[in-house]
Parts: sequence; structure tokens; C-alpha cells
Amino acid sequence: MIPVYARQISGPILSKRSLSSIDVPLTDYFNRTDLQWIGNITVGTPPQTVNVVFDTGSFDLEVSSTLCGSACANQIQFDPTKSSTFVDHAEESTMDFGTGIGIDPVKGSNWSLTVRNATDTVAVGGVSVPNVSFYMIVNQTEEWATDPNSGIQGLGSKAKGLFAGLEAQGLPSLFSFYITPQSVGNAELILGGIDHSKFKGAITYVPIAQSQYPEYPFWLLTNLGFSVNNKMTSASPKNRIFVFDSGTSNVVMPKEDAEAIYAEISPNIKPYTPISGTYAIPCAEISTLIAEIQFFFKAQDGKILPLVVPTSELSLGAYPEDPTMCQTVINAMEDNWIMGASLLKHYYSVWDIGNQRMGFADNGL
Repeated sequence: MIPVYARQISGPILSKRSLSSIDVPLTDYFNRTDLQWIGNITVGTPPQTVNVVFDTGSFDLEVSSTLCGSACANQIQFDPTKSSTFVDHAEESTMDFGTGIGIDPVKGSNWSLTVRNATDTVAVGGVSVPNVSFYMIVNQTEEWATDPNSGIQGLGSKAKGLFAGLEAQGLPSLFSFYITPQSVGNAELILGGIDHSKFKGAITYVPIAQSQYPEYPFWLLTNLGFSVNNKMTSASPKNRIFVFDSGTSNVVMPKEDAEAIYAEISPNIKPYTPISGTYAIPCAEISTLIAEIQFFFKAQDGKILPLVVPTSELSLGAYPEDPTMCQTVINAMEDNWIMGASLLKHYYSVWDIGNQRMGFADNGL
């Protein structure tokens, strides 16, 4: 999930001590396809369990609260009146997100949260951090209403909030994802560590690009170009900066780049006019197509690393409004290059804050 804006939050200052890595089991949210994973944290004293998307495309913690009422009826709601360590800072603001939990692109200000800032004890995997700044969701646009998760835990390329508090306790400054199809299961997030049993071979690291807006610590990788079925596309050569975002389901790029890729796959992939920014192809044609999309990045050792969105990701399933037409994996959004779960689910990924790099390895799936 890419926020249009987000406020900085400082982590608490705690005495330094050793802290082992924390294993967070993740549950697959299956919304027409395997492209979102959710895990548990707790907020408050005594702890109240809430389930969140661990989102590398944002930076803060937002949690549904009892102040949200019927607008958040589908989510578990944190009750601040039941926490002895809760502090209400009573300032409300609006957060707009560029993408949400679904597989449709943003349309205007659809993905919007009204939030109220506060502090409380937050814990993950049984490890608590006191005085974590976070936002209670007090209202939300209807697009969020069907979400099974109660909030969003941002995990940007700079340690903030909960992760900064864990780091201050001695947690190594990195985390890793093993995200799997629903049929495989056992997805996990490792905070402060790497699960070597979940991948084959070595991890290849790519340095993250420096943002011109340091207040927005996205995970940015410089793309050197892309190919389809080993053929370079007709898109003009340039260094694109992709945001790697575990909270976004699809691949997102400007129309010029999206259509250059689609032109190499099938002339029948066309804009789906009922939903701006999406594309469609007759579902009957999917099984006849080969659509391996390679994105190229320069690794730390100087070699070129190809990251692949395989043919199996081309279709996100039939549009409910027209079951004969299938949604394709790339959405168009001007001035945005986002790499979401359609690629990430095919790799074991390491997000190394301390060394400002990302790592990728074959997850064997």
C-alpha cells in the first residue's frame, strides 16, 4: 500500500540488549488471487490482538478502533478504554493511500482513512515495546470495509515506531518475507532474521536507491529495463525507480510502460474501461499465452539480477461484472512504478535496513 503522505513517527528510546529474531506467521487473504498476507500484533495493556498487513509501502501503524463504529464493522477494533497504558493525543487527520488491499487501482480518494494519533504499548511475537506512536482509525472509505485485517503496520527502509523500538532492544535491523500461495501455506515474516530453510542457493543483494524525499523511506530499486519472453520492450530506455511494496497486490507503472509490455504478450489485452487503469483479456485466451516478464536490477556484486513475474501471474481472474474477461497483472498509474506481491511471492526477500539493501533468493515455489 502506497500512502500519498505519511507523518514521521519517532521510536521509543530503550536500553540496548540482545534480542532474538521474531517469527510472525502470516495468513493468506485470498481475494481472487494469492496477493495479500496478514499477521497478528497486540496493542494496549492488557494486550488486544489485531491483525495487520505488514506493509513495506508505508511507514506507520494504523489500527481500527471502537471510535470507527459501523464503518469498521468487518474488522477487529482496538478499544482504547480497556488499555491502562493508552495515551490519546486527540489530533485527527486524513491519510490517502495510492493502493489498497484489493487488486483494483486507486480511483480518486477511494482508499482513505481518518485517523487519531495516540501512543500505547505494542507487541509482536510476545516482545513488547512501550510508548509506540500509532494512529487509531476513526473512519474509513467504503473500499476498506470488506478487508479482513484490522490495520496496517508500515515497514519502511528507516526503522520507525514498533520496529525502531525492537531495534533499540537489540533486534538486528532487517526483516524477511516468505510469502506463499494459499495452497502451500506456512507463510511467515521474520523480524530481525532470515529463515535459511525457506530458500535455495544464495541471496543476491541490490542496494536501495536514495529517495529525494527522505521523510518517505520507501524501498526503492533502480530498474535497468524489462523484457517479455526474453525480448526487450519498445518502452524508452531509462532508469525507473520501483517501489517494492508488500502491501500492493499488482505491478503498477505508467500507461506507456504497461502497454509496451502488453504489446509483446497479446494484441487482445486492452484497457478495461469500467475501471480506469486496469486491463483485460478474454479469459479463454489465457491458457494459450506465454508471458514471462523480466525486470532487471544491478546487484551489489555488479552483476545484473533479473526478477521475474511468471506467466502464471498474468491473469488476476475474471472481472465479476464480465466473467468472460480477465484482469491482467499490470495496472496503469502515471508517475508510479510499484512492484507488488505478484513478483514478491516468487522470491524469498530480505529487507536490510541496516545495510540499505534488498535481497532475493529462490523460494523453491
